[in-house]
Amino acid sequence: MGLEEKLPAGFVLTTLEDVAGYMRKASIWPATFGLACCAIEMMAVGTPDYDIARFGMERFAATPRQADLMIVAGRVSQKMAPVVRQVYDQMPNPKWVISMGVCASSGGMFNNYAIVQGVDHIIPVDIYLPGCPPRPEMLLNSIIELHDQIQNSKLGVNRIAAARAAEAAALKATPTSQMAPTHDHFAHIEAPAGKNLLA
Repeated sequence: MGLEEKLPAGFVLTTLEDVAGYMRKASIWPATFGLACCAIEMMAVGTPDYDIARFGMERFAATPRQADLMIVAGRVSQKMAPVVRQVYDQMPNPKWVISMGVCASSGGMFNNYAIVQGVDHIIPVDIYLPGCPPRPEMLLNSIIELHDQIQNSKLGVNRIAAARAAEAAALKATPTSQMAPTHDHFAHIEAPAGKNLLA
């Protein structure tokens, strides 16, 4: 026996954060920001086969001042990095970022001086989408995950506290350059001749 049963019909009990989260997640406009082959898959999401309009996202904004989601689709070169940051800075708050594809997330197969080894070195990332290239269905799934984050995000002082806690956790994390290696690149050199390395 709750309060809802005592109220007349037509009342809905909720919080302001829930209503604002619902409105925000249902009206996201992505910025047009395709950098490489992942952009083709991002464009496919706008076609009738996948129909991103179901989520209120059919309008890819040509200007960052009218966008609140940046989908970084593809590798980011060192030359393009300042442009990525400038576009991100021109987007109004609140804003979100999806790193689409392994090249945007970690540099991918391009482990060299010309490619930024993860777009999170330039801008904060909310969702990492793996794949080379990720399928449109995977992008839709990451958008749905982002919707859940937006729906449950805090407002006002609570939002500032949550942002500070996330920043503190990121600063405490071990940089990837200092992490222990996951495998030995020179195992094939040290192995005796004729030994099966897969055994």
